Amino acid sequence: MATWAWEGTNADGDFKRGELEADNKDGAQAKLRGMGIATVIAVKKKKKDIEISIPGVTDGVPIKNLVIFTRQMATMIDAGLPLLQCLDLIGNQEPNPNLRKTILGVKASVEGGTSFSEALQKYPKVFEPLYINLVQAGELGGILDTIMNKLAEYIEKASETQTKVKSAMKYPLTVLIIALSITAGLLWKVVPTFAATFRSMGRKELPAITEMLVKISDNFIAAMPAVGAIIAVIIVLYKMAMRTKNGPYVRDFILFNAPVIGNVIRKSAVARFTRTLGTLITAGVPILDALAVVGKTSGNLVVERALDYTRARIMEGKNVTAPLLETKIFPVMVVQMIAVGEATGAMDVMLTKISDFYDDEVDDAIEGMTAIMEPIMMVVLGGVIGTVMMGMYMPIFTMGETIH
Repeated sequence: MATWAWEGTNADGDFKRGELEADNKDGAQAKLRGMGIATVIAVKKKKKDIEISIPGVTDGVPIKNLVIFTRQMATMIDAGLPLLQCLDLIGNQEPNPNLRKTILGVKASVEGGTSFSEALQKYPKVFEPLYINLVQAGELGGILDTIMNKLAEYIEKASETQTKVKSAMKYPLTVLIIALSITAGLLWKVVPTFAATFRSMGRKELPAITEMLVKISDNFIAAMPAVGAIIAVIIVLYKMAMRTKNGPYVRDFILFNAPVIGNVIRKSAVARFTRTLGTLITAGVPILDALAVVGKTSGNLVVERALDYTRARIMEGKNVTAPLLETKIFPVMVVQMIAVGEATGAMDVMLTKISDFYDDEVDDAIEGMTAIMEPIMMVVLGGVIGTVMMGMYMPIFTMGETIH
């Protein structure tokens, strides 16, 4: 399907222009007639813009900007402004260039006769499936302003939880990298220098711990090319595995069941699952469609496959809770609370309560993980550096004996 730029006049003779999506020129003209364009002046296939994308700089949109855009849309729609006017006002005032271009692109599509939700689908890097599905539900139900407000709240909470989890996982990784870097630097530069100095002073025999460090240093330097090659092979194999069907699932499964970190990931997944499902059900999205969206936006293939299994069982006539229990992914308490919500017809309210509870659980899990890992990392880092320092200074302490 291509984008066509058009110009024409309506039945009253008013000049109009815009863009629309169609497979060919005839299809574009047919759409224009359906839009009330009596006289088509020109229909030209729009050339694709050449874009230079710098990863991490031009790709994506900051969460804060997306939240502000969503809230502004909710406020303007609630005030009775037409959708096109809302997009025009917000788009031209948006400070982020990528989001501004996206909003104005959405506006052009809507001008061309596309619905708001269909226009958003053209920008998957900015608007995830959940966002698009909720907007579609809001359009169908005539409650787009309410949906946009709920979306803004959802994005803020989900972003906050995601940031906390990422920060918690960055800490041990950063400390580990620092520890390995310091150790490598000591073995590569410091230990050989000390050893050469001692031997130049006539120390043929060194303390056992120093000799051990010298041997490790010699082997380390000799093995550096091989170590670099092994690391490169591991990275290549990992990337190849991530391109296979089951590679990403195995990675997510290992992280999901890993000690300490796995607890944080599991609770974060439950919080995201319940919040997303609750938001969709509140918007009136059918349960099967809602579960499909939740799976795609879960960010974890273990959860996605569990929800796919749940959907399949529901289509066979089962209720929601039994398949969820069978997956053994979600805690029994969570499933039981969902069962109560399903029985009372208040599943959306129950899911919101569960997500709020698990937001606090994620905070507690992060604090617990940090409390466990901080002393462990400090002991490991201190032990490695202390051993190297002791091995290097031990000959100095025994220098007097040699001179005597």
